[in-house]
Amino acid sequence: MSTPPRILCISFSNFLADSRVLRQLEVLRKFGSVTTIGYGEAPPGVAEHIRVDSALPSLPQTPLGVLKLAVRAYRSVVLDAPAMQSALKLLHGREFDLIVANEARALPLAHRIAQGAPVWGDMHEWAPEERTHVLSWRLLVAPFMTWVCARYLPGTTVVSTINGSIAKLYEEQFGVQSRIVRNAIGFQDLSPSPMQEGRIRLVHSGGAVPGRSIETLIEATKRLDDRFTLDLYLVKARGSDSYWNSLVALASESDRVHVHDPVAPADLPRVLNAYDVGVFVLPPRTTNHRLMLPNKFFDFVQARLALVFSPAVETDVLLREHDLGRLTAGFSVDDLVAVLRDLTEQDVARYKANAHRAAEVLNSREDERAQEQILTELLAPVH
Repeated sequence: MSTPPRILCISFSNFLADSRVLRQLEVLRKFGSVTTIGYGEAPPGVAEHIRVDSALPSLPQTPLGVLKLAVRAYRSVVLDAPAMQSALKLLHGREFDLIVANEARALPLAHRIAQGAPVWGDMHEWAPEERTHVLSWRLLVAPFMTWVCARYLPGTTVVSTINGSIAKLYEEQFGVQSRIVRNAIGFQDLSPSPMQEGRIRLVHSGGAVPGRSIETLIEATKRLDDRFTLDLYLVKARGSDSYWNSLVALASESDRVHVHDPVAPADLPRVLNAYDVGVFVLPPRTTNHRLMLPNKFFDFVQARLALVFSPAVETDVLLREHDLGRLTAGFSVDDLVAVLRDLTEQDVARYKANAHRAAEVLNSREDERAQEQILTELLAPVH
């Protein structure tokens, strides 16, 4: 009996909180023995998990590292980040048949340890502008990420990203063709929850990250009439305690707004299903914001919710195509209030019914097929 291919999956997110990587791992496990390396506890079903201390940053944030970024000495700093140094030591002497690098920051490590094995770079979004709304990131890290992409993507065997708009950017700027793997979750066997008379239950799930405009959702709910409630299922981000605390304080000013502990990705659609409208407002501070196709879009559809989203190129198309809800005119509290105030219970019930039909299409089946095709191609020489 032949030995299954050895697959290494690298991610410097917390595996158990990263629904995209968890879905990726489900497909990887069908094709070989999977070792993961990164932050947090072992994800389910892997053969081995190599844990990197979550206190170690995955970017060069030491004084020397920052200096090297400032003078653009990228060749000397590319693997200097504490998490990268730890990963190199933990992987010393190991060999794999395939390396999967999640996001651009993992590419240098993947290529260093590949030793001729193919590398699949899942870029997720547009790496050069991941956090350019943060000044220090824009000045120091964005040019480094651009250099990483220019240096490593052309030699990466397969590149994938979340939608066609971002794939076009990778082709235009770095000359690489990308496969599309969206952030859709699997089909959920749910039905729209019944409306409650005189009540429209708003809900939002995601990271409590500055710049995500969660305070806009809270302020809008406070200004709406008593029909509206808002429940927030928020994942606390590293280094964002002050923002989290500000959201909790703001929510406490209204008895119609509640902040909940985060829910495991597998349980999220069932929990969200108890509500009526999934709300999301994100000003386009970066290219990724403007071209977003976030996992919460698919989470809300699978939960059979109506959607109220701020404008964005990719989500606008799907929301209109399937008549899933309403788009705000802009990104302010006033814009959100204007849309929500005009919603009737009949409108919401219709959008929820439309989401029920769209759930047959807007799920991960297509993405699983795309990943299976990638793996079949990359691992064919191993079999």
